[in-house]
Amino acid sequence: MKHTDIITVLKSEPSLHEVTVRGWVRSFRSNRFIAVNDGSTIKNIQCVVDFENFEEETLKNITTGASIEVTGALVESQGAGQTVEIQVTKVAVLGTADPEEVKLTILSPKRHSLEKLREQAHLRVRTNTFGAVMRVRSKLSFAVHQYFQENGFYYMNAPIITGSDAEGAGEMFRVTALPPTNPPLDDAGNVNYKEDFFEKETNLTVSGQLEAETYAMGLGKVYTFGPTFRAENSNTSRHLAEFWMIEPEVAFCDLDGNMDLAEDFIKYVVKYALDNCQDDLEFLENRLVDEEKSKPQAERSDMSLRDKLSFIGENNFKRVSYTEAIEILRNSKPNKKKKFKYIINEWGADLQSEHERFLVEKHFKCPVILFDYPADIKSFYMRLNDDGKTVRAMDVLFPGIGEIVGGSQREERYDVLLQKMETMGIPKDELYWYLDLRKFGTCVHSGFGLGFERLVQFVTGMGNIRDVIPYPRSPGNAEF
Repeated sequence: MKHTDIITVLKSEPSLHEVTVRGWVRSFRSNRFIAVNDGSTIKNIQCVVDFENFEEETLKNITTGASIEVTGALVESQGAGQTVEIQVTKVAVLGTADPEEVKLTILSPKRHSLEKLREQAHLRVRTNTFGAVMRVRSKLSFAVHQYFQENGFYYMNAPIITGSDAEGAGEMFRVTALPPTNPPLDDAGNVNYKEDFFEKETNLTVSGQLEAETYAMGLGKVYTFGPTFRAENSNTSRHLAEFWMIEPEVAFCDLDGNMDLAEDFIKYVVKYALDNCQDDLEFLENRLVDEEKSKPQAERSDMSLRDKLSFIGENNFKRVSYTEAIEILRNSKPNKKKKFKYIINEWGADLQSEHERFLVEKHFKCPVILFDYPADIKSFYMRLNDDGKTVRAMDVLFPGIGEIVGGSQREERYDVLLQKMETMGIPKDELYWYLDLRKFGTCVHSGFGLGFERLVQFVTGMGNIRDVIPYPRSPGNAEF
């Protein structure tokens, strides 16, 4: 029999016509009231059974976690919290759930910690919190594509296996088909990758940027949206070994245009979530309020979750040069009183999360775009300014997150790029194709990268990045 999603049923008017829903039992009270959820919405549908009309064996199997099919008339609800409910005429248990085993899992009505939920990642999406987070993630993912498609961008798929390290960081997961023990060696005693599958060293991509640049040089405006990997041994609430990156690249676009694009894009996707995820955001907002009750007043948010999201869309991002930011930080109270873990003493320091959050949350109290960073702390492909010591880089900083976007105007001058690669030890033979772009119709071009999980983290208010991706990958954790 055809069934209807619960989100659709809850929006329907009471009717004498029968409806059928399928979902999982959240609770069964007094042998009469079944709360059913199918994942289409955070809200349950209440199904009212007259227990005298149903077999005892069937009712016994309607337990928390069981999947059932319910048919009945959709009537006006007599209880608070919902407008309609189902007067059940038929109920079938599709899949049982042992009540004793349920008590030991996160399906139990008992509240579990987020860390405990990560241990049962195959079941955690059945909880209200993770159901809400993953529905918001899905909507944000759609909004990403919709924004770029509406603005004339072409979606391109950058390779996941690559021979280059776009960031020059060297923290990569190696891809090989060679045996783990006794691999073939060359004359110098090193692993002979000539005998490997790709006949060279390869790794999982850390970024699709360089490949996206090549496509921007032919299609004008492109974006990638796919998985990237960092073998960075960071056990923090902000880092993952596997995460998704959004990377637009635009020909004939300078740094100012790049900052405009990043701000407009972020405002669009955040507004999309506000407009299309109201129930889930309301739940996550209330959850955040409850969570912050245990924190000191000084650590609590000044604004509610949805107010914070609205604030992003309604206010221009503050644009500040790195040099100006360094002066602000150097003269700040936490720096002078040595409250920062990393004290700012001089120009050229690499800003840490604590500095970024101070600028956003304490000083400017709005999203900030920092630009014109020292060349020494940025990647080789960023355009060198006329002062010879700064590059046309920009980072977008958000409250609670720190850096959410990193980008730059790319170095379009062949000689300057070649010199930077040689200075930084970037092998030009490996990246001949990237250099070639500067020989065949070079032009000013720019782009940025946005870690999708950090965006989801900001929109949902979740404190740990491992709680906004279905199966988190981090040091020592590749379960499921």
